[in-house]
Amino acid sequence: MKDTLLEVKNLEIDIQRKGSTPLEAVRGVNFSLAKKERLGIVGESGSGKSLTALSIMRLLHAPYEIRGEILFNGKDLSQLKDSEMARVRAQDLGMVYQDPTSSLNPVFTVGEQIIEAIQLAEDVSDKDARDRAIKLLEEVGVTDAKNRIDEYPHQFSGGMRQRVMVAMAISTNPKLLIADEPTTALDVTTQARVIELLNRIVEERNIAVILITHDLGVASSFCDRLAVMYGGKIIEEGAIGEVIKEPLHPYSKALVNSICTMTMDVSAPISAIGGQPPTLLSIPRGCTFHPRCPVAIQSLCEVKMPILEIVSQRRKASCHLLEKSR
Repeated sequence: MKDTLLEVKNLEIDIQRKGSTPLEAVRGVNFSLAKKERLGIVGESGSGKSLTALSIMRLLHAPYEIRGEILFNGKDLSQLKDSEMARVRAQDLGMVYQDPTSSLNPVFTVGEQIIEAIQLAEDVSDKDARDRAIKLLEEVGVTDAKNRIDEYPHQFSGGMRQRVMVAMAISTNPKLLIADEPTTALDVTTQARVIELLNRIVEERNIAVILITHDLGVASSFCDRLAVMYGGKIIEEGAIGEVIKEPLHPYSKALVNSICTMTMDVSAPISAIGGQPPTLLSIPRGCTFHPRCPVAIQSLCEVKMPILEIVSQRRKASCHLLEKSR
């Protein structure tokens, strides 16, 4: 498509181990993202979500080994020289990390860090960069930005530190923003405010977004499309409303059923997914989800991995039950 901004093709990420076989952390991931689109990638811890995001940014180094294509505006980021990739990161890509406390440098003021991000991307004077940093802080809702720009990260609350991270991420007007679990370390009220902030910022600036989260509730309030990951693979993909209303994969169904809502019966037990996600040391043969799946066909699911296939328009899923129903 001519409006495609990002296309990830057959992404594989191995973790190399001295004297042992590599661990397969991400296994054949494919997806695309249109300009101005918001894609949510959801799944439990260890599913490969954050590694996928970091590979797009080219922030994974040894012992990680990455294969596949990462096409951004038609250019394969995996083939760029380090200096070329640094320029792309500075000008076209922004990232909000899940823990602003460890992402912000404690020995520099927030203003110094935002100014550095601006000047890495553009040749602007210290004064102009500072003025822009103040405006960015005001844009993300930091009150008294003219004075607070000279404060250090520890002088900000968790929610305000995350706002500073958003300001830094959008400081160069990126085409793509990757938000990796941006609300994980925050209380529920602050989570809502951060998502509201992201919603406003990307709407006003026409930025495409990849939101990495384990929270379907957060994804449903922000994203256009959803990709569900399990065991290093995408096992379902589709419009956010369709996936939540009618999930096709048993794992997606289990995630949807575990969502807590204001209208749920508090006297009834909360639905949970039995068992544990697979570890990289013991990825099951066949369908990765089959040991936890209540409807698995043991003779089939234990031995053969289902293919992620197009089920309907812009809807994909990988499940042997879907194959049998057609």
